[in-house]
Amino acid sequence: MAECTRSGSRQLPVLVRLDDGMPAFTGIDHLALTVTDLAVSVPFYERLWAMPAVGELEGTNLQRRVFRLPSGTTVGLTQHSVVPTAKFSPFTPGMDHVGFGVDSIDELAAWVTHLDAEGIPHSGIVEADYGFALSVKDPDGTALEFFVRK
Repeated sequence: MAECTRSGSRQLPVLVRLDDGMPAFTGIDHLALTVTDLAVSVPFYERLWAMPAVGELEGTNLQRRVFRLPSGTTVGLTQHSVVPTAKFSPFTPGMDHVGFGVDSIDELAAWVTHLDAEGIPHSGIVEADYGFALSVKDPDGTALEFFVRK
């Protein structure tokens, strides 16, 4: 870790990679998805992941419920007071889908069994040159994928 830099009166640590000077980061810490109705989306994700939300935030013009994935990454479902007029589309600039890593093809098959038991429609396992995918959509049409690399 390099020396601290100043931001206002606070000192913030700065990580510096000595090989190319590029600051280091460890991966995706959290993902926030906008939803139209928390009362619909929270139960869907609780069924999908078989776990309850672990936190919430009530802010100006928004409400959020947070899930912590086994990897430590958090996913926040955010309902804004401004109601969106369109559903999610992977063809709109922004996010195409969210991919959640799975360790093996057997584990991916276990997801098929889980989704079937929960009555959550899915694509079935689809093979690509680089891995296997299992896709679902949340109540707002947001594309979610469980994926294992080859």
